Amino acid sequence: NTGAPSNSNSSTTVESMENNPDEGCHIYRNGYYRNDISVIEGILEVNIIQMMSIQMTESQAENSLVDFVVTCQGSLPTDVCTIVSDPTCQVSKSVVCDPIIVTDECLLTVRRAFEEPGTYCINITLGDDTSQALASALISVNGGEST
Repeated sequence: NTGAPSNSNSSTTVESMENNPDEGCHIYRNGYYRNDISVIEGILEVNIIQMMSIQMTESQAENSLVDFVVTCQGSLPTDVCTIVSDPTCQVSKSVVCDPIIVTDECLLTVRRAFEEPGTYCINITLGDDTSQALASALISVNGGEST
């Protein structure tokens, strides 16, 4: 063992080394340490405020396009993910994630394609480096129309 003596009123770090041939070298440090903690607000809430079917030409009729208008509270997101599942929200059919740039107000439109008519569970997740928030909705897609 090597190191400098330490008393309870000192912030001196005591460092000792132990060489164990079976498990390698271990370093133990005792003393006072300081670190800064930053509190970040994060994305607090996500809401789907509108769902709109997009009118398409006959050549695009194989897919139904739906625009989801989404708002959020808190910090501004940097990416959006959409999970399309069965109506029970248990079996995922597709996951699409995209980077986004929101500069002022958290209001964005997310466009997604649906290959066939049916009822789907939609989960839209907005995220940044430190947080995520989720909104869910059931949507019925019927040949270019949605409710």
